[in-house]
Amino acid sequence: MDKELITGSEALLRTLIAEGVDTLFGYPGGQVIPLYDCLYDYSDRLKHILVRHEQGATHAAQGYARVSGKTGVVLVTSGPGATNTITGIADAMMDSTPIVVISGQVPSPLLGSDAFQEIDVIGITQPITKWAYQVRKPQEIAWAVSRAFYIASTGRPGPVVIDFAKDAQIGTLHYAYERVSRIRSYQPAPDADPAQLEAAAELINGASRPLALVGQGVILGSAERELRAFLEKADIPAASTVLGLSAMPSDYRLNKGMLGMHGNLGPNRKTNACDVLIAIGMRFDDRVTGRLDTYARQAKVIHFDIDLSEIGKNVPADVPVWGHVKQTLPAVTRLLRPAVHTQWIGSFEADEREEYEKVVVREIHPLGDPPLRMGEVVRKVSDAAGAGAVLVTDVGQNQMMGVRYFRYTRTRSVVTSGGLGTMGFGLPAAIGAKEGAPERRVCLFTGDGGLQMTLQELGTVMQENLDIKMIVLNNHYLGMVRQWQELFFERRYSATTMANPDFAALARAYGIRSRSVSRREELDEAIAEMFAADGAYLLVAEVETHGMVYPMVPAGATVTKIIMEKP
Repeated sequence: MDKELITGSEALLRTLIAEGVDTLFGYPGGQVIPLYDCLYDYSDRLKHILVRHEQGATHAAQGYARVSGKTGVVLVTSGPGATNTITGIADAMMDSTPIVVISGQVPSPLLGSDAFQEIDVIGITQPITKWAYQVRKPQEIAWAVSRAFYIASTGRPGPVVIDFAKDAQIGTLHYAYERVSRIRSYQPAPDADPAQLEAAAELINGASRPLALVGQGVILGSAERELRAFLEKADIPAASTVLGLSAMPSDYRLNKGMLGMHGNLGPNRKTNACDVLIAIGMRFDDRVTGRLDTYARQAKVIHFDIDLSEIGKNVPADVPVWGHVKQTLPAVTRLLRPAVHTQWIGSFEADEREEYEKVVVREIHPLGDPPLRMGEVVRKVSDAAGAGAVLVTDVGQNQMMGVRYFRYTRTRSVVTSGGLGTMGFGLPAAIGAKEGAPERRVCLFTGDGGLQMTLQELGTVMQENLDIKMIVLNNHYLGMVRQWQELFFERRYSATTMANPDFAALARAYGIRSRSVSRREELDEAIAEMFAADGAYLLVAEVETHGMVYPMVPAGATVTKIIMEKP
């Protein structure tokens, strides 16, 4: 039977559907009009979300991928359409988020001629992608797109770019789809080395003060259940990186909180007190380790990771365990002897009590009539949202307060920009998160600075009628920069004060219900109103202007040198 003759544009859409794609985030333009014209006939099978800026498309695709576990897809035009995706692509690369970005390109005979809206997309994106490929012939479409999805979603996930010349979009081919499931020289996940597994088990079996550091690799590897079995059998307390937070429920007995610069007191101190440190799907980022030459020097280090380049990159590993954590964790668990570490786990209680008395109680239960605190707003929203809610944050103080005081009951419940720290991430990522998990409540916390970087995406919320609850922690500052200026630059607040618009009025201009609160006695009522409202809602919380996020490990300091309150 002869293969069907179709255009390259239709071949791309058919391949997307064959790869399980149901949603696209994009913005049309001249060099991608043929593809959008073809999409008109596929609207019953491919939902297209029209964002207001191409950067928003990439962050939305990230949010979609992070909550759904699928690969997010972006569709943009050439030139500025493609270059506007660069920040999101870099963010996805640093946070191991699988997205495929498809950009239009000028016809192949014009390549290299500086044609209108031509740009070297491949040259620009190669350093920040797992793979970047330019399609010049329609016959390449099915192969290139299937390969893109395989690379983006396997091994350590990440972004892939397909640059699609216009003549390849309108040219024809005899279409045949064949899923890519293997690429020579690309090894997504190696078979575990039995010697490594045995060495890891031996160290853990001999430990008296083991500590596990849980990263996003556990979530990406769908190994949450395997993690629990591992921790339970060896009775190991665990703490998470920001991106790994919802791998364990907040109230799980072995969950000791968050690591890092604004993490919990116990895990940071115990990092330099444990005898065996077990890193699971995390990369020892500088925000976690602080000063490397004083980090966990007393401990033997076991490092589980799917990416060999991360093992030993920052912290030397006594035992590397290279492989997919869903296989390596249970393999080590089978070799473990049941253990009880009551005294060691109990030693966290003093740190928890100290942090509660010096930081937490002041933040979420302030006495008297001070201005609204960021932490109390986050905790009240979390309590009202109920089980299963998804936290999305922007970057800055709102981010750290969000991840510290929101509570998690399910995996894939934290969507935030980790490695790149992209302001403006929050609003479009919340759009993607809602599309990726429409049955779950999505709560966005953003600052006044970050919101104004992608504020135009309120138009997308309006057009798609998305039920997203958006909370602006408005302190009229670039709050995190101001915090550093206050602590380390003698309160010289250079270029951090912000004159802001009426955010509530702006939301109403987009047809979104909104309210501003500044008084504590109004907060509960406002939150209740927000969750009772159908559809999107924007709540502006006028919080204290000089609020601080504590605890704090200063950049480059030892993880045990922790600031607990204003000097």
